Amino acid sequence: MTDSRAEMPIFAKTYDFLAWLVPLTNNFPRAQRHAVTQRLLDAGLSFLERLVDANAVRGADRAKLLDVADAELDKVRLYLRLAHHWRWITPGQYEHASRLIAELGRLLGGWQKVTRQQPASGASSAPGTPPVVGTG
Repeated sequence: MTDSRAEMPIFAKTYDFLAWLVPLTNNFPRAQRHAVTQRLLDAGLSFLERLVDANAVRGADRAKLLDVADAELDKVRLYLRLAHHWRWITPGQYEHASRLIAELGRLLGGWQKVTRQQPASGASSAPGTPPVVGTG
């Protein structure tokens, strides 16, 4: 059985973002590891978890989970902005993170749009079949 997540770019790009982010936070001030750093990592991981959860359901339930994922991505943006403000990350790192997050936001927005356009019953697609997102 094929894992439908493997076919969706948002999962691969989120994984890549988190693989970059976690080691980056090891350089944050030790005094902030249990406050700001943990919240940043929690928001990033929650974003991925809500995507996984949304992929497992259809219709209104999916739309709600994608909205929660969007809120988690906003938290990631906020915490990275603070890290940049406090000079825990360089301008280049912040620019890189901003590009990655913007791309995740576009992918998520496309998925949200497709989800809102699908019939409420969700009968148009087989369980486990990912929606077509960003085809052109």
